[in-house]
Amino acid sequence: MAGKGGGPQRPKTGQIDSARLDDIVAKAHKDAEMRMHGYREQSLRLHPHVCARCGRAFDLTNLHELTVHHKDHNHDNNPADGSNWENLCLYCHDWEHQKYSQQVCGTQAGFGLTVRAQAVPPREAKNNPFADLKKVLEKKS
Repeated sequence: MAGKGGGPQRPKTGQIDSARLDDIVAKAHKDAEMRMHGYREQSLRLHPHVCARCGRAFDLTNLHELTVHHKDHNHDNNPADGSNWENLCLYCHDWEHQKYSQQVCGTQAGFGLTVRAQAVPPREAKNNPFADLKKVLEKKS
């Protein structure tokens, strides 16, 4: 039933047009690079190459690990003065989005969830590893 579910379809000729596929992938990479090139390059020119949270410094060898974070979480809000951007390392950037997700979705929300998390009641302990400790210590003395 290929084709009815919107998934990949086998070409009518039975052959995959590798050149066309390569063009599509190359265009997708180029488009993504163009989007990122804009505000990331501007932010790197405007702000120091230091994580705004943890203070980790970056140089040319690890600059790819420095990301641009949108303070208001709106990726379409890109003022030329960089007032909505801050440079964050990968770890602090992930943490920033985790905090935002928890704020929006609830205290136990995971990264990227869009629904409120259900509160999980604490479970009562069913076993006590020290229950017979007194007996064991008495036997050894």
